[in-house]
Amino acid sequence: MVAGLLGLATAGRHRPVEHPPLVLVGCSGGPDSLALAAVTAFFAGRGEIRAGAVVVDHQMQPGSADVAARTAEQLRALGLEPVQVRTVDVAHDGGGPEAAARSARFAALDAAARELGAETVLLGHTLDDQAESVLLGLARGSGTRSLAGMRPRRGMYARPFLQLRRDETLAICRALDLEPWHDPANSDDAYLRVRVRHTVLPFLAAELGPGVTESLARTAGILGHDADFLDGLADQEFARIAQPGPPGAETPDEVSLPEDALRALAPALRMRVLARAVVVLGGYQPSQERLGAAEALLERKGSAGPVQMAGKVGAWRISRSQAVPHDGPGYGKLVFRRSM
Repeated sequence: MVAGLLGLATAGRHRPVEHPPLVLVGCSGGPDSLALAAVTAFFAGRGEIRAGAVVVDHQMQPGSADVAARTAEQLRALGLEPVQVRTVDVAHDGGGPEAAARSARFAALDAAARELGAETVLLGHTLDDQAESVLLGLARGSGTRSLAGMRPRRGMYARPFLQLRRDETLAICRALDLEPWHDPANSDDAYLRVRVRHTVLPFLAAELGPGVTESLARTAGILGHDADFLDGLADQEFARIAQPGPPGAETPDEVSLPEDALRALAPALRMRVLARAVVVLGGYQPSQERLGAAEALLERKGSAGPVQMAGKVGAWRISRSQAVPHDGPGYGKLVFRRSM
């Protein structure tokens, strides 16, 4: 049961397998990821997997290198090997510090997995994190994908603790005499997520009942199925109508989308196709506000852009008032381009 929760393909007979897969734990040193590392080490001790870990030092707080080193020491004491500490530079490029840190973190985890040949990277998010994500999405007026929260599995990343409460991960650490690091940012009310955690959710639990956190997480699961279905349809439409450029390039720096084809799509698919163009060019998932601004270019009223999307990607249309051939590369299309 727990092996399935971890997203691991093991023999299921509580005995070593012939070629155990390498599984990495992305560990910050906090109670959630440290507890996950301990559980993963248990399976490694039975020979069902090989367990390693990656500690990402974002260098965003004084003493972060010492925290990373102490975390790596605890992980090795649990029996995880290899354990890597990866130091990253967080580049702020318009998406906000949290988004920039997340991008740097996943880039480091991706690189470690490739280098070490890991099949799975485990992340320590809990049911509480999922509920917080749903509330944050509601507060921001986000769409279905945002309200669906975090996926239990996406590509090589798995979140096996999404059904566990934060208190349970703390209990695991206490039972095993582990010393988790408590990020001071998690107590800083300047962050919206912290206010949701310490003020909003307790208020809702007091007024609506203690099961509100589980209900929010359950809502994320239901919406996740809907979002996956719509995303799949949008991917098909994007593949059908998108025109990446320059021709023959392995990595496009521009994507054109014919306006008539976009208008013919249902709104739910059209917004996803627009977002897909941004992500393909290396940008972040745009907010609904930014997507709405890009969609408004289809009305051909007012400015032809550019509209700045997330992650150094801009969108614009070629105005009909400009002297360009009607079959030119920008005419009758929305063009997304990555700035260098």
